[in-house]
Amino acid sequence: MTAARSGRRTLLVDGDPLGGGIDVLLGGEESEGMRWPDFARSKGRVGGSALEESLPALHGLRVLSWGRDSEVTVPPPAMQAVLAAARRLGGVVVVDLPRRVDESVAEALAQLDVGLLVVPGELRAVAAAKRVASAVGAVLDDLRVVARGPYTAGLDEQWVAQALGLPLVGDLPLEAGLSAAQDSGMPPGGSSRGPLARFCTAFWDLADPAAGAADFTAGRSGGGMP
Repeated sequence: MTAARSGRRTLLVDGDPLGGGIDVLLGGEESEGMRWPDFARSKGRVGGSALEESLPALHGLRVLSWGRDSEVTVPPPAMQAVLAAARRLGGVVVVDLPRRVDESVAEALAQLDVGLLVVPGELRAVAAAKRVASAVGAVLDDLRVVARGPYTAGLDEQWVAQALGLPLVGDLPLEAGLSAAQDSGMPPGGSSRGPLARFCTAFWDLADPAAGAADFTAGRSGGGMP
């Protein structure tokens, strides 16, 4: 949402087949356009412009999500073909990934410029995130941590990053009223004045100072408990 609002060409890819569909999160489950099952048999080159035009347009960005049927797998060749097309198209590509690393997730990780591991500030979550980081780090060189409060006693964002041995992007602030905003049709980060949007603005300014002039592909995975 923040990347699109800044004028960057933005594609959001749902890489978690068991996540319920990221189009639902954006209020676009009824929007026309292709979903992952339509690309499941893709093996050869996919055209970037054709990919963009085929996907639902929601809140200024294009979204590749899951359908409502029982198809819950993306073969690695399909993941490779779709993400390669997205990269050729240019702009920002954000891939939301699950905590497990199977062949398709490994294919996605291989095409990322940077990965963000979102970790709640509690011991069990950090322990789980350490295992995720170990698996992801075998494929992706640039993995960073985003800590998310509230924190249990004795923990803060620096402690979380040091425990994982990963560079710290920052502390993801709580946003009061986020659930209520979603119920009224505003997706996460929909308000440019909210703490989530400010956090993301600072990240994009650091990661992509050319404001979209260079291609950038980022992956996000939730570590520990959701």
